Amino acid sequence: MLREHLALVVILPIVCAVVCAVACLFLPNQYTASTTMYVLAQDEDSKETAYSSISASQMITNDVATLMKSARVASEAANKLGLASIGDYDIDVTSSTTTRVITLAVTGPDAQTAADIANALVSVTSDISQNVMNLQSVNAIDQASAPTHPSGPNRPMYIAVAFIAGLFVAIAICVLRETLNTKVRGDEDIENLLNVPVIGHVPAVEGR
Repeated sequence: MLREHLALVVILPIVCAVVCAVACLFLPNQYTASTTMYVLAQDEDSKETAYSSISASQMITNDVATLMKSARVASEAANKLGLASIGDYDIDVTSSTTTRVITLAVTGPDAQTAADIANALVSVTSDISQNVMNLQSVNAIDQASAPTHPSGPNRPMYIAVAFIAGLFVAIAICVLRETLNTKVRGDEDIENLLNVPVIGHVPAVEGR
């Protein structure tokens, strides 16, 4: 079946990959700036406070990570940078289950702006957490810097997916054509249609 439709099976995946490659040329580069921060609770040295509990500290860290994703933090960070909004930038916040370290990654079309937003988010989160959660501070372990190389989009992966998708579509078309083909193509088809056995073949003779 694939031999009969070899041209389709070969050409369609290549066409899909080429179209995807051309489309990827128009996709803007994305840059990711990251920073890490440490959550410092009030009365950190006191053994009697609830904050000294590991489980309590982890809960506080998760609360700060959730706070960092809030609309208030995003709005104040945008105001601090003089931006109308930071909605064009993707903000990813992760917190470990065993430490009080939070990792922040900001991805967007401009490398320097992504770094500025990451640093502003840390600063704003520290101020708000002190007022709302009564924390001592949220300290940046390292400042976010503008990345020199784009983090996306992953153009080779997109092209590979387009090629595989084109291959699957080509195979599906071949199967559909074979399913809808009602022509008699051999002895077995004749015997099934006429319910009589084939006892011989007349060869094709070229010329007169």
